[in-house]
Amino acid sequence: MQFNVGEALVGDGNEVAHIDLMIGSKNGPVGTAFANALATQSEGHTNLMAVLAPNVAVKPSTVMVTKVTMKGMKQVVQMFGPAQAAVAKAVADCVAEGIIPKDQAEDLVCVCGVFIHPAAEDDEKIYQYNYEAVKQSLVNAMGNKPSADEMIAQKDSAAHPFKGF
Repeated sequence: MQFNVGEALVGDGNEVAHIDLMIGSKNGPVGTAFANALATQSEGHTNLMAVLAPNVAVKPSTVMVTKVTMKGMKQVVQMFGPAQAAVAKAVADCVAEGIIPKDQAEDLVCVCGVFIHPAAEDDEKIYQYNYEAVKQSLVNAMGNKPSADEMIAQKDSAAHPFKGF
């Protein structure tokens, strides 16, 4: 069984992308989370598959979950448009580049938390920032980054961008 976790924040302004993801075996806890995400929908939290185009879902199968409540069709269209395209392309590129081993693509699933700010406007930035954040999250997950030593080395100097003080 495999269970890896990745995170990345890319960009700025209302189009900032913050990705939290899990990638792991279909028959493990990530597989359970994947199935639950697809089977459990609620108002304002519409989870969706990452597809390159209709009828071309990515492998490993990837479900996108909203990290904030969708409050209008503009936000929904941004999730089903530039964000979905970005997540799918990043997953596909990670397989093509060997970050995710191609021979494991059918055995793994990914649960990808995506943030779309209600005031986001620029679809190109939404795409670019989410592409970069998903790719970095997958690199981190598959490489078990940061290591415990890397985390400890930065624990006193890291500056959280939304700390508020």
